[in-house]
Amino acid sequence: MVARGHSIQRCCRILDVPESSFYSERRRVPSVRSVRHVWLTDVIRQVHTDARGVYGARRVHAELTKGLGLKVSHGTVALLMQRANIQGITGRRKRHYVPPLTTAKDLVDRQFSRDLPNQLWVTDITEHPTREGKIFCCVVLDACSKMAVGWAIDSSANTALVVNALTMAIERRRTTNETVIHSDHGVQGGFNRSSQHLENEGGCLWAGQRGG
Repeated sequence: MVARGHSIQRCCRILDVPESSFYSERRRVPSVRSVRHVWLTDVIRQVHTDARGVYGARRVHAELTKGLGLKVSHGTVALLMQRANIQGITGRRKRHYVPPLTTAKDLVDRQFSRDLPNQLWVTDITEHPTREGKIFCCVVLDACSKMAVGWAIDSSANTALVVNALTMAIERRRTTNETVIHSDHGVQGGFNRSSQHLENEGGCLWAGQRGG
């Protein structure tokens, strides 16, 4: 109120506070704790801004302790964020629907070891968070050599991601023998069918199962 131009005497009279208490509080030196809290609040606000405003108290605390090496409790971070009205974005996890498609007989039968290259390939898609958003990586591994024979990276887990990885693997294959490709149930557009579906294209048999 005083900072807004009201007189000290009037403010103290309205709030029923002695003027001596007001001047005593003004002369008091800020405590080490209060100074640290002001500094921590500025650091928390910067971390929250760098995270595009999505971090809550738990992630901010992890960034302060593990990322910046600061010693501060989770409770203190939550308290300071509450005082400064700093909030993260919360939401329920999205559940991906897997259509109940009929699957063919499993050609792999959970036996993933092979004696020769290009007899069995296994493939899947992984999700990786970055500062610019999520990226998706599809990798095709040879069961014999355990090496990546094909891969692709894209900002969306779509049909093109899978096709690009498989195309690379097929183009690099140096044999005319049939190769079995094993994957889980695909839910990408264009792959909403059983991954047990067999395709004798380019000497490849596509065979997989849910959770495979």
